[in-house]
Amino acid sequence: MPAESSPTFLDPRVLARLEGLYLRARRIVEGYVSGVHRSPYHGFSIEFAEHREYAPGDDLRYLDWKVFGRTDKFYLKQFEEETNLVCMVLLDTSQSMTYQGPNAPMSKLQYAQCAAAALAYLVLQQQDSAGLVTFDKEIRALVRASSNPSHLKDLLQVMEDTAPERKTQMGPIFHELAERFKKRGIVVVLSDLFDDVDSIMAGLKHFRHRRHEVILLHVLDPAELDFPFENTTLFRGLEQLPEVLVEPRALRKAYLREFGEFLRRVRQGCRMHQIDYVLMRTDHPLDLALSSYLTARMKRKGA
Repeated sequence: MPAESSPTFLDPRVLARLEGLYLRARRIVEGYVSGVHRSPYHGFSIEFAEHREYAPGDDLRYLDWKVFGRTDKFYLKQFEEETNLVCMVLLDTSQSMTYQGPNAPMSKLQYAQCAAAALAYLVLQQQDSAGLVTFDKEIRALVRASSNPSHLKDLLQVMEDTAPERKTQMGPIFHELAERFKKRGIVVVLSDLFDDVDSIMAGLKHFRHRRHEVILLHVLDPAELDFPFENTTLFRGLEQLPEVLVEPRALRKAYLREFGEFLRRVRQGCRMHQIDYVLMRTDHPLDLALSSYLTARMKRKGA
């Protein structure tokens, strides 16, 4: 199905809710066209940074005559260029992401795809660059970042063509991508994180080491969080795990304890490595989830 004929990923109500919000890097980033984000490269535009002594051949338009009047020496004003944001969206397309509990309107993957599409749309509307990686135990697709508005169609098509059928193995993938992403920017990860937490955190730490900003959107079904099952239930294993017939009430306390510990370790790792963590329940409206996060982010100092 052509991406433009699929209304699922881009809900007009979600986009309307995000109107006026933006995704801006809190740290200095690298980009390739003029935008709204501070660049580490000095040029002669936008925001004053510092003075430097005049050298033969420099543009005289940038001489600071006030400094000359005080010091009798020629100094030029240097400015920090503004640069565009490079946002890479990493979408987990492993089989566990296909789960849809009894009280959820869509699967985790569908919810994550809608979030990815909305963020890409937002970034492109800012005239910034968006790219996409889909992965399970290996990279399935990598669409390089572009700021061309028509690029959104390519991103949607890749998501449309996704066929989840494998296990997750995030750590090695994150390490590989951290080395492949040469320009600093924002890395957004959408996943249920059903993998080894230490390995995941090591991979995310690698992105931070490469000076990327990281946003972790933890997509979970309400049934995974609340374990509402009462009657004897046959649980079908995803990612090649076996089916198990259990009495849920006997397991609920232990399950919630283990799942709570899993969430605690993930959040602790994110705090330790200065990673934005957002828990996204698939039974909560996507527009509210994204707008709440982006609004809070914009209010932070330096956002």
